[in-house]
Amino acid sequence: RVLSPAGTWLLYLPCTWSIGLAAAPGCLPDWRMLSLFGVGAVLMRGAGCTINDMWDRDYDRQVARTASRPLAAGDISTFQSLVFLGGQLSLALCVLLCLNYYSIILGAASLSLVITYPLMKRITYWPQLVLGLTFNWGALLGWSAIRGSCEWSVCLPLYFAGVMWTLVYDTIYAHQDKRDDIMIGVKSTALQFKEDTKQWLSGFSLAMLLSLCVAGMNCNQTFPYYSAVAAVGAHLAHQIYTLDIDKPEDCWKKFASNRTVGILLFIGIMLGNL
Repeated sequence: RVLSPAGTWLLYLPCTWSIGLAAAPGCLPDWRMLSLFGVGAVLMRGAGCTINDMWDRDYDRQVARTASRPLAAGDISTFQSLVFLGGQLSLALCVLLCLNYYSIILGAASLSLVITYPLMKRITYWPQLVLGLTFNWGALLGWSAIRGSCEWSVCLPLYFAGVMWTLVYDTIYAHQDKRDDIMIGVKSTALQFKEDTKQWLSGFSLAMLLSLCVAGMNCNQTFPYYSAVAAVGAHLAHQIYTLDIDKPEDCWKKFASNRTVGILLFIGIMLGNL
């Protein structure tokens, strides 16, 4: 299926934050690492979608937006998709093996999350939380790839901020499919929060901004960084305030605009370092 670049960006950006924060003061982020993680993000996003489509092929047939996906439509077999997945994961492993030993082990540890995430919407109303834990692994991995291990006082708040961010954008995303989800019995934070969605999103955004401040303080970030955090806050506030949870096209637009949030923060990190 054709992948929207929005998802790949949202997987890649927490890696760029981490790589940027790990750069020496006065230095730009390591462009080689940024490139390597970019390739890794494309491969792992693709692998995640393949796994998701394999788990969900019976559900996807019942949802208008996903019925044309190759597995759901019967265009390819489960065996063919397994072979394809093997190729994606092998290439991703090649990228991972370019990193130090600590990062190879840390990166491999995320695979259990990648495989189990698609099952979560069957058993919990919080699959978006598990997606957050999966999608923001790069916030830990980027730092360790540069420094050789994690500085937890920076990496954990950064990771937590990313998880909160995912809860914001993926709850918005889930509101697109809520009618179909109710019919086929799939759970999501959109169905959990219902009309209280905006209050929850505001809480997650606040937690994200506070965590970013903690991460910044723990690695001596400077004024441009905190300016970027403020800009991120303004962007999120505008998203939440203008969001119409009953209009799928508006949900998609707000979801996709989160790429700007991630890029704003990356620019702030870069300028703060310089």
